[in-house]
Amino acid sequence: MPPQAAQTVVNTEKQAVAGWRIKAIMGGAAGNLVEWYDWYAYSAFSLYFAPAFFPKGDLTAQLLNTAGIFAVGFLMRPVGGWLFGRIADRTGRKKAMTSSVLLMSFGSLIIALTPSYASIGIAAPALLLLARLLQGLSVGGEYGTSATYLSEIATPGRRGFYASFQYVTLIGGQLVALGLQLLLQKVFLTSDELHDWGWRIPFLLGAFLAVVALYLRRQLHETESFRKTSNTDKKRGSVRELMRHPKAVATVVGLTLGGTIAFYTYSTYMQKFLVNTVHLTKDQSTLLTFASLLIFALIQPLFGLLSDHIGRRPLLIGFGVLGTLCTVPLLTTLSHTTNQWQAFGLLMAALVIVSGYTSINAVVKAELFPAGVRALGVGLPYALTVAIFGGSAEYIALYLKDIGVESWYYWFVTGCILISLLVYFFMEDTGKTSLIEKD
Repeated sequence: MPPQAAQTVVNTEKQAVAGWRIKAIMGGAAGNLVEWYDWYAYSAFSLYFAPAFFPKGDLTAQLLNTAGIFAVGFLMRPVGGWLFGRIADRTGRKKAMTSSVLLMSFGSLIIALTPSYASIGIAAPALLLLARLLQGLSVGGEYGTSATYLSEIATPGRRGFYASFQYVTLIGGQLVALGLQLLLQKVFLTSDELHDWGWRIPFLLGAFLAVVALYLRRQLHETESFRKTSNTDKKRGSVRELMRHPKAVATVVGLTLGGTIAFYTYSTYMQKFLVNTVHLTKDQSTLLTFASLLIFALIQPLFGLLSDHIGRRPLLIGFGVLGTLCTVPLLTTLSHTTNQWQAFGLLMAALVIVSGYTSINAVVKAELFPAGVRALGVGLPYALTVAIFGGSAEYIALYLKDIGVESWYYWFVTGCILISLLVYFFMEDTGKTSLIEKD
C-alpha cells in the first residue's frame, strides 16, 4: 500500500475511534444528566410540594419532613451501589447504566401522579417515600457505573478531563431542574398554581427524559477494560473480591466524606439556606443558585484538565485546606448578608473551592481498583458515605436551625473536610499509579 494511502487509512481509523469516544461520552453523560435531574427535582421543588404531602404546619417543619424522606432515599444508595456495581462488573457497564435510568423513571412517575395528603391521607407521604427509595436505588447505581464508564473510555493522559464531565452532567441535572423552576416561576405559572399542581410538571418531564436516556444508552459500546476481563471469573463484582482491596475502599470513604458534605451544602441545601436564613425570596434564591451552579459546571473540565497536568492529589489537598479554613467564615458571612451580589460572590467562592474535589473524585476512585471490581469499588463505599453524611446534611442543617444553633452546622462541615484532608495528605496520587492503565 502506498504511504499516502496507508496514512489515509490510519487517519480514518483515528477519526472513527474519536467519533466513537465522543458518542460514548455524550451517551453516558446524557443519561447521567437525566438521572441527576430526576434526583434533584425533588430538592428544587420541595419548597412547593411539601404542603401537598404533609399536614399543615410551619414551613420549616414541612421542609424537615421532606428532607427526612430525602435522607431516607439515600439509604437505598448503598444497595444500588452494590446491585448495579455487581451488574456492571459481571455483565457490563452498559447494561447497568440502562437498568438504572429505567428505574429512575418509575420513581419520578410515582411522585408526579400521587394525590395530595388532603385526598388520600397517610398514603401520600408513603408513596412519596416509595418513590424516593426507588430513585435512591437508581442513583446509587448510577454514580459508580457512569464514573467507571467515563474513566475507562477516556484516552490515557486525559482521564481527569473526560471524567470531569460526570459532575458537569450531575450539576447539569440540577441546573435543568432549577431552570425549569425559573421558567415556571417567571413565565408560565403563578405561585398559587405552582403550589397547587405545577410542581408535578418536573416529575412528569423526568419520567419522559428517562425513556430518552434509556434509548441513548442502549446505543453505547462496551468499554475495552470490561471486555478484557475474563467471562469465567466468578469473583468479578463480588464484595468478597472487593474486600481484597481494603486500602482502596477506605480511601474512597475518606476522600468522599468532606467532599460530599461540602457539595450538598452548597448545592441542594443552599437554595433553602438562602430563603430560610438569608431571607431572600424563593425566586431570588432559585436565580442565584442557578447562576452559581452554571458557572460551577463550566469550570469542572478546567480542573479535570489541570489534574492531568499536575496530578490529582494537589487539587484534593487544595480543597481540603481551603475548605477547612474558609467554611465557617464563608457561611457566617453569607448568613448575615443582605446583598444579592455579595451572596452570589460568597457562594461562587465556596463552589470554586469544592471544585478541587468534584471535578476529579470520580476518576480518582476508578483509578484505585482493577477492572473486575471497579464499578463496585467506586459505587458501594461512595454510596455508603453519601448515605450517611450527604443524605443527612440537609436534615442536620435544618434541625440545628430549628433549635437555634445553626452555626454548629458550619463547624460540622469543617470537621468533615478536615478528616478528608488527612486522607488526601497521606494517599498516593492516583494519576501516577492508575490501575486503569494496567487493564
